[in-house]
Amino acid sequence: MSVAKDEIMLKRIHIEEALVFAAKPNRRSKLLLLAVACACAWMTFVPTVLAQAGAPTPPPTATDHNAAPGRVLAFDVVSIKPIAPGGRPTHGIIGVMNHPDGLEADYVGLRSLIQYAYGYKRFPHPDDQITGVPDWAKSQVYDINAKMSADDFAEFQKLDKDGQEQWLKAMMQAMLADRFQLKIHQGTKQAPIFNLVVAKSSSKLRDAATDSSTELEKDKDGKPRTGLHWLKDTSVAQSYSMASLADLLSEPFAGIGRPVVDKTGLTGTYNFTLNWSVYSARPPMPSPASGEAAAPDDSPSIFTALGELGLKLQPATGMVDTIVIDHVEKPSEN
Repeated sequence: MSVAKDEIMLKRIHIEEALVFAAKPNRRSKLLLLAVACACAWMTFVPTVLAQAGAPTPPPTATDHNAAPGRVLAFDVVSIKPIAPGGRPTHGIIGVMNHPDGLEADYVGLRSLIQYAYGYKRFPHPDDQITGVPDWAKSQVYDINAKMSADDFAEFQKLDKDGQEQWLKAMMQAMLADRFQLKIHQGTKQAPIFNLVVAKSSSKLRDAATDSSTELEKDKDGKPRTGLHWLKDTSVAQSYSMASLADLLSEPFAGIGRPVVDKTGLTGTYNFTLNWSVYSARPPMPSPASGEAAAPDDSPSIFTALGELGLKLQPATGMVDTIVIDHVEKPSEN
């Protein structure tokens, strides 16, 4: 089973794509649930839609992603049921769950559907990255069940995991255009970010190409594993790039509260242990004086952990991608 919370959509290799959340979980339970889902799993985060030079990354389209020329990717059957005001999650969960032949969205709003379809997830709150949302769409949530045709499913099974993910996004885009009459355009805006940089003390990362440590975890074939392994209080990285680390820190569950851009200048892959884990992490709190993030005193600090590796997060302002809604309507029901 693969599942997802509204703004937590994980790129992965060895585990399922996301996480089921109980209705109205508290902050701590969200982190613990994420930790349980990721325990003993090696993960690779792939940099996605953070614009560093002002040019937005083109989103997936309904005619791309290994489809035959001219083939439009769309779900064959879509059921959309609005939840009455004040209604609770029908199945006790909130989020988008991928199924073998489609997907199911429970108790999700328009902004979360757009985030799923276009991969925009770098801010803690969708309002920061999606603008033009009409008032009715800010509170209305839906249960949605979508299935692809037998022919599409046969082709879908031939794709690798990344290809399957792109197909589902393209189909979601087609559904939003058809049922919600959604029209959007991409933009950019100046926003607070963090630059991941090398501290004055210099990097303490081990080059994966030359690291001969006997402590490296290995696969059955004897080769060192690649990716990130979350333990109780630490995160073990093997053959991990700084771009991937910046992408991980940009995820809402990391608690940074801003997109993170790799400015280390380190282009290789590295082995390191970060004395911080999603198991024990708590989101940093903004400093009233500077507006910068600072970790609570009673929890492990990602800032301290990065400093031990000769890295640091430097507050900055940068261009980030946004989605602007030009037109949207309440969806047709069935």
